[in-house]
Amino acid sequence: MTDIRIGLGTDLHRLGEGLPLFIGGVFVPHYKGCIGHSDGDALIHAVCDALLGAAGMRDIGYHFPDTSDENKGRKSSEFLLGVVQMLKEAGYEIVNIDCTVHLQKPKLRDLIPEIVANMSRLMQLEEGRFSLKAKTGERIGAVGNEEAIEVVCAALIEKIF
Repeated sequence: MTDIRIGLGTDLHRLGEGLPLFIGGVFVPHYKGCIGHSDGDALIHAVCDALLGAAGMRDIGYHFPDTSDENKGRKSSEFLLGVVQMLKEAGYEIVNIDCTVHLQKPKLRDLIPEIVANMSRLMQLEEGRFSLKAKTGERIGAVGNEEAIEVVCAALIEKIF
C-alpha cells in the first residue's frame, strides 16, 4: 500500500534596501533583502508550506507564527529542520521537491548549485531530489520592478508503512 501526496507552497516577500538576502539558507550579495519577521527566506518558506500541505499539516504560519517573538529574526533553516522532523515523525519521506524563484535581480544562475546543495543537505535529500529554477519578472509587477521575491514550490512525499 502506498500513500503518495503532493503539496504546493508559495511565498512572497517585499524587498527593502540594506537588508540581507537569504535564498535557501544561502546569503546572496545584493543591496536589497527580504522584509520579514524571520530572516525572510522565501524559498525555505515555500518549501515548508509545500511539505506541510502535502502532509495535511496546515502551513508554516500555523507552526511558526510571525506574531511570536520567538520567531523574530530567526533563521528559516530552523523552520525547515522542524518541518522535516514533523514529517519523519508522521511517517513521511520526501520523494522530490521542485521550486521556481521569481526575482528580477540579482541573477541566481551562478548560485543555484550552492542553494541546491544547501537545501538538499538541510533536508538530507539525495542529489537530484531537489530542483531549483530562477526566473525574472520581465520588468512586470512587483517582482519585475525589483520590489519583491516570489517562490512557487511543489513537493511530493510518500508515507512509509
